[in-house]
Amino acid sequence: MSAADKPLGKLSVGEQLNFLITNRIPRRALTRFMGWYSQLRIKPLTRLSIWVWRQFADDLRLFESAQKEFESLHACFTRTLVPGARPVCRDPAVLASPCDAVVGEFGDVSGVEVLQAKGFPYTLPELLQDDALAEHYRNGRYVTLRLKSSMYHHFHAPLDGEINQVSYISGDTWNVNPIALKKVEKLFCRNERAVLQLQPPDANDMITLVPVAAVLVASMRFHGLAGALNLQYDGPNMIQLRKRYVKGEGIGYFEHGSTVILLTPPQFSFCDGVEAGQTIRMGTPLMFKSDNKASIHWLPPL
Repeated sequence: MSAADKPLGKLSVGEQLNFLITNRIPRRALTRFMGWYSQLRIKPLTRLSIWVWRQFADDLRLFESAQKEFESLHACFTRTLVPGARPVCRDPAVLASPCDAVVGEFGDVSGVEVLQAKGFPYTLPELLQDDALAEHYRNGRYVTLRLKSSMYHHFHAPLDGEINQVSYISGDTWNVNPIALKKVEKLFCRNERAVLQLQPPDANDMITLVPVAAVLVASMRFHGLAGALNLQYDGPNMIQLRKRYVKGEGIGYFEHGSTVILLTPPQFSFCDGVEAGQTIRMGTPLMFKSDNKASIHWLPPL
């Protein structure tokens, strides 16, 4: 019996229905359809689609958007924000949240093993497809940041640093909501994803961001790269980027919502008050270099 075929008995009726509706579907076909549909530039259809979306979304903060009218659903998905909407902590010892997200599993890496959900471990070599890179984070720290579909979909540099390449890993498009994470083993290692190594001035402080795509998403864009990384991409897996970032500068975005996994070496610690299930905004203190500070408090979003 495969992981995806395990019984649903331990889930509530609502969770079972959610899983069946969002995962027992032709995921790749539906994702391609959504990509086509979201690009339609028909204003009445766009307004209707956004209205329907708002009936089910609890965090669609369009008042923060730099755009007030959207020519397509895609334009709403990928909206930018008004200047100042996301203040970024400038303390060089603090690692800022790279995105708006709900905090998922986080904590210490056990050797090279981390948790997707309680009882569902996976290993960094499986996630990163790079044994040497996985070793860099042995006994380090990790955090899973889930971007809900209604959230701001861009992800940013948590520290000053340079990304030399994007490592693209093709895969499936499972939903990444909490229900699926309790059901599908090693889900993040199955889905389409990218591996980004962000190198700060101190080589020992290198962190890695892993944007993971999902159903209705499966499309990531990176500033400085032409075209999207999605189900139709057939180019090289290692893509040169060589771009320097200031903390808070945009790296790229999802064309819907998904997950960013952040990996750090052990000298980073989590800010006081960070808890699973909390909503965090891009730029908010998330972690800090513990050899520089005794502790730092995480501030809840407005």
